[in-house]
Amino acid sequence: MGSRVFQAGLQTMRQLEFALLDLRIHAEYQPERGAHVMETLAEVREQVAVIKPPAFNRFPQSFSHIFAGGYAAGYYSYKWAEVLAADAFSAFEEQGIFNASTAQRFASAILEKGGSRDAMEAFVEFRGRKPEIQPLLKQMGLQLETTSCP
Repeated sequence: MGSRVFQAGLQTMRQLEFALLDLRIHAEYQPERGAHVMETLAEVREQVAVIKPPAFNRFPQSFSHIFAGGYAAGYYSYKWAEVLAADAFSAFEEQGIFNASTAQRFASAILEKGGSRDAMEAFVEFRGRKPEIQPLLKQMGLQLETTSCP
């Protein structure tokens, strides 16, 4: 498992950096002021970056997802999809991977409905609650193990 989750924390922080930059560029844009992309990126990196690239780095100029890729202010959906997928899979882990009842609930609440209803409603129908981050943290090897003292 060690190699599978190697640098998972670093990778997660990098995705959060991308998502925050994307959201801030779109939410804070003022035509009279301009985008100030590099300043915004510096502020985001100050908050979340573990390893800061050199000053000459021009990452935003190649970050096509947020301008040409149709993800405007939606890059966060990558991480959100991981949260949903890990939490849904944890239902199978809890009940048994091949549990027919869990599979049927998943099929009827999620797969059969597709985009015909609100995604959160479908998820809550399947899991019986809103999504939680713990299954993703566990899957990524980032969940801290707790031990009780005797």
